[in-house]
Amino acid sequence: MIAYLSLGTNLGDKRKNIAEAIKNIGELVGDVVRQSALYETEPWGFRSDNRFVNAAVCVDTQLSPRRLLEVTQRIEREMGRTLKSDGGEYHDRIIDIDILLYGDLHIDEPDLKIPHPLMHERDFVMTPLNEIMEE
Repeated sequence: MIAYLSLGTNLGDKRKNIAEAIKNIGELVGDVVRQSALYETEPWGFRSDNRFVNAAVCVDTQLSPRRLLEVTQRIEREMGRTLKSDGGEYHDRIIDIDILLYGDLHIDEPDLKIPHPLMHERDFVMTPLNEIMEE
């Protein structure tokens, strides 16, 4: 199944963080068939002096949507992310991996919403996503 993921980081060596996340996705999720350019953006939803680097990847995966969520959260933890956004409160982060799309599935569970419900409000998500979307 084809899934699209959004990646973001605003701590440490940001380009290295994105590269490491993509490497981990390739090893644990499936074949990364396309990846966007890197985009430097302002923080969204909170104040920080640290700008973000954002990207998107298209991955061919055999994982179920639930397992994909579990694996991407594991990648975040193993890369050093300790805080997840909670109740709309955002924080600086070493890596953030969001599932944007998973085939044409629509899932609406408390901790898993596909398509990502806020992606159309976020240029830092849509610009890299549009770059790699299949025609």
